[in-house]
Amino acid sequence: MKKIFHGKKVNSNLICGKPMKQILLVGNPNTGKTTLFNSLTKSNEHVGNWHGVTVEEKGKEFDCNGQKLMLVDLPGIYSLSSLSYEEQVAIDYIRAHPKTKIVNICDLNNIQRNLSLTLGLLELGADVILAVNCMDKKPLNKIDAQGLSRQLGIDVVQINAEKGWGFDMLKKSILKPFSPSSRPSYVKSLPLKQIQRDNFLLNKYKFDEFSLIKILEHDEFIFKEFDLDYQSLKLPEDSIALVANARYNFISQLQKKYIHSSGKIYGKSFIDKIILNRFLALPIFLLILCGIFYITFFSLGAWLSDCLNHLLDISFGEWIEKFCFNSFGESSWITHLLCNAVVGGVGTVLSFLPQVVILFFFLSLLEDSGYLSRVAFASEDIFGKLGLSGKSVYTLLMGFGCSTSAVLTARNMEDKNSKIKTALLTPYMSCSAKFPIYVVIGGAFFGANNIFVILGLYLLGLVIAVFLSYILEKTILRSKEQSFILEFPPYRISGPKRLFNVLWENIKLFLIRVGSLLISMNVIVWILSNFSFDFSFVPSSNKESMLEGFGKILAPIFVPLGFGSWGIASALIAGIVAKEVIISSIAMFNHIKNENLIGESLFIESNMVYFPGPSSVLAFLVFALLYCPCISTMAVLSKEIGRKWTFLGIVAQFIIAYVVALFTYNVFGACEKFGVLPVLIVFLVFIIIVVSFIKISSAIKKSKCCANCDKCKK
Repeated sequence: MKKIFHGKKVNSNLICGKPMKQILLVGNPNTGKTTLFNSLTKSNEHVGNWHGVTVEEKGKEFDCNGQKLMLVDLPGIYSLSSLSYEEQVAIDYIRAHPKTKIVNICDLNNIQRNLSLTLGLLELGADVILAVNCMDKKPLNKIDAQGLSRQLGIDVVQINAEKGWGFDMLKKSILKPFSPSSRPSYVKSLPLKQIQRDNFLLNKYKFDEFSLIKILEHDEFIFKEFDLDYQSLKLPEDSIALVANARYNFISQLQKKYIHSSGKIYGKSFIDKIILNRFLALPIFLLILCGIFYITFFSLGAWLSDCLNHLLDISFGEWIEKFCFNSFGESSWITHLLCNAVVGGVGTVLSFLPQVVILFFFLSLLEDSGYLSRVAFASEDIFGKLGLSGKSVYTLLMGFGCSTSAVLTARNMEDKNSKIKTALLTPYMSCSAKFPIYVVIGGAFFGANNIFVILGLYLLGLVIAVFLSYILEKTILRSKEQSFILEFPPYRISGPKRLFNVLWENIKLFLIRVGSLLISMNVIVWILSNFSFDFSFVPSSNKESMLEGFGKILAPIFVPLGFGSWGIASALIAGIVAKEVIISSIAMFNHIKNENLIGESLFIESNMVYFPGPSSVLAFLVFALLYCPCISTMAVLSKEIGRKWTFLGIVAQFIIAYVVALFTYNVFGACEKFGVLPVLIVFLVFIIIVVSFIKISSAIKKSKCCANCDKCKK
């Protein structure tokens, strides 16, 4: 007879190059699972105080008392019935490795709820170790580990995932031979044999105990897999509640005997009365962002960038320039390549390293503190009306760092349409690669007022994303009702080690981008801008460069936006590879080696990149914010949501960028010419006319409707 297996087969060799004993790390979100993974494997995977940080399995070798094992970190799950993509990833992996030891990590402060997953693993008959993680100095709960171990029939080990204590006992338990756990005692009270007798299909295929429990819970994946309809099956009334009550009654018995609680509510804080206030939540969040932007782009960040730029200029730039002049001559193409493409372009972007570090430092503080979970909760109602979820906040906020990695977190959307919308909206956020554009170009024209320009650009991306989500929700991407499970972790301050690891990882990634992608791209742009189609060196032959030829073809497209030079068009093309390349390309086109001089070069009409006024600068900044994501983000979008939606999203972004930039150029151009007040009055009159037209059209349509129409009566 056929034996039922629920879940997709996963090849263990995908994780490691050779067969190796695996240990699965399983737990609820926000229990310290990835922290334990990092501690055991000496890794630095991303951790955070929210659901969906880990979106796919990650494996790495670690030493377990002299034996090499493969530790696999699975996405956080609440039970073995999935609600989202990353939960199904974890469940499929667990079911595909039935004889693999599982380290089930629980948070000591939240162990009552975490034990629900533990019982699900025991129902499966898995070989489980319960690792109880104590993350706080004064935990709310205390447990009798030995008593709990006897009752559950598995090893129970108390650990601190960050500091490393308790690891010796954990490793000893890991090395014990495979021993499938016995089912919890309440399983015998469930009517599993009865439903197998009463339903021919279930009896025919000989579902195992775990699969029968999933049928009682109306697990949608097992019903889809075997084309079962729970309405046609003979199941007890309220079978879902039957299983849930059995589990939680068992947990209540464990709590009375082996868990000693202080009675305080986990994660509750008096600060939440202010942070979660329906009127204050959004303004507080905006004020926090303003403070972060000011420190990053102006005060401390600007000073550190100037210092680094000066250091690079006097210690490296001047030395390279002298060496090239003496070795190859001032007019040599090698001198131009090294001084303009490498030193000028890459050095300009490298000078923004301090601001990147500061930005990620503050994002890490917000992330680890537990504040972002509150932001997600406060915005759930707003996002729900737009067909999104509060979980979308995680993805969009991560988009301020890097759109490529942020798109991956959209996997935690339960609804497919919500996932597509969230992924498509992420590139509208101002990623860290864009802020050098804002700082250099905006700073040259707006000075100290540039902080308001930068804040406006960040908000513009968010507003357009929200508006676009509303349009998609009402038209082609309607979302289904979604569950939103969210826990409030207590407010915490990141430890020095955690902050150092986050900053080092971001510094490393930034330097890798500068050292590989930007240098290679700058060299390509330099070759195209310094050699003609017959490969003559342009500075010596005065011929038209290849890039100038391409740029002149595209430049007329941007004339209505106020920046129709071929240099700007070429920089935008190069920016598709990486947005940082826009600034390095401008520096190269205008023959600038010092970041502080780029702004001054934008006022000189004879330069390849020139802006005639503030309105054209604003239009350019808006276009650079919106026009299309970088190549790496496109690749991830294609993988996550498919080529069709990726293509449509890119086309829509370009059209939206063009229209908004055109509007910006004309409105601010009119303000420069006629003043702000007349333009504001005209704009308000236009809004009133549009709203009136919509209202009148709606009234006419309603008057023509049948008098007995139920819709009209409502």
